[in-house]
This record gives sequence, structure tokens and C-alpha cells, in this order.
Amino acid sequence: MKQLSTQDGASLAATDVTDTIQYQGRKASRAGSERRRQAILEAALRLIVRDGVRAVRHRAVAAEAQVPLSATTYYFKDINDLISDSFTLFVEHCAANQSQLWGNNAEMLQARVSSFDGSPAKMRAFADEVAQIAVAFVRTQLVDRRDHLLAEQAFRHEALLNPRLHDLVRAQQQILLHGATRFFTLIGSKHPLEDATLLTTVVERMEYQGLIEGVDALDIEAMLAILKRYMYLVLGV
Repeated sequence: MKQLSTQDGASLAATDVTDTIQYQGRKASRAGSERRRQAILEAALRLIVRDGVRAVRHRAVAAEAQVPLSATTYYFKDINDLISDSFTLFVEHCAANQSQLWGNNAEMLQARVSSFDGSPAKMRAFADEVAQIAVAFVRTQLVDRRDHLLAEQAFRHEALLNPRLHDLVRAQQQILLHGATRFFTLIGSKHPLEDATLLTTVVERMEYQGLIEGVDALDIEAMLAILKRYMYLVLGV
């Protein structure tokens, strides 16, 4: 078992975003201008969640952001730049959220792993706890961050049609995998990246199902059974 550095995990995610994605629209030169540009991008994301990507038009975004129409056209003469930069901001939010998520849980996970005595009972108990944490995470996402999940689905669908978003999709995937990969490294997985990819895929499928059917329709017992089965296989118990 290995030590997990909370700060390193947060720094890696932030560095990935900085190194791999760039904004396309006009850059802000002052703090006030940056706040307005951010407000425009946040407004565009709200429109995307509420009405879809095709609803993103300069006039609609200006009205949503409560700024003059000239402000949106100043920063984003090209509507495609506005859409691309809105998703760039979304990916940055994703990086911050993932850093916080894994940072908040790193000490707890380290403490659990440090208590391992090699017994199957301890390993199964840990696997059960991880499964419960994952299910709780899915529920929290669906209840408290539903708009984020909807934006994510819109982002991925738009990327199928817009090659300009492909690098952003790859960046987001790397961000999502950072914490999970370090987690599986911590617990001694021989294939941490592969295990992280599988876990992330399972969780994303559960989130999607919750968006379609509603959080109250989730089969919690079935979700727990799937995640426990997976963690038992990873831990070899």
C-alpha cells in the first residue's frame, strides 16, 4: 500500500487543465472585464442545460447574463468560440470539483488502508465502504449537481459534432481519472489506470440512468451489488 498526497492530486488536475486547454474568445484585460466574461460563459452554460446548445445565441446569452448585447459580441464574435469557451469553463469547474472531492476523502482512505491486516474480512469491509461512498456520491450528484451532469451530457454530445471540442473531452476524461487512478494506486492495484477507467465508467452510467429515470427510481441495492462485486474483484477477495 502507498501514501496518497492530497496536494499532489489537486495540483496534477489543475496542471492538466492549464496545459491542455485554451480559451478561444477575446481575453479580458482587467478584473472587472474578466468577471463579465465569466458571467457570460456561466450564462451560456445555464442556457445549454435548460434549452440545449442550439439555444446559445448572442442575444439570448446577453439576456441571461444581464449584460449588453455588445458585451457578448466583444468577447465572442464567433458563436462557436462562445460555445467552446463555455465548455472550457465547465472543464475547469470539473477539475476544481474533482480536486476537492479526492482531497476531502484522501485522509479517510489513507487511514482505512493503513488499518489493513491482510485479512479477507478487512478487505471486504473496505470494499463495502467504497461501494457505499460511490452510491452516495451518485445520489449527491443527481440531487445537488444535476445541472453539472446535464452540462456534461450536452458537452459530450456536442463533441460528437464539433471536432474543436475533442481536446476538451480528452482533458475532462484525464481529470476524472486523476483521483480514481491515485486511489487504486493507494490500495495496491496492479492496474490502477484500468481499474480507475472501469470504476469511472460504472459511476457515469449510474449518473446517466439517474438523469433519465430520476434519483428516486434508482435501484440502490443493485448499484451497491455492482460496485461491491467490482471492488471484490479488484481486491481479490
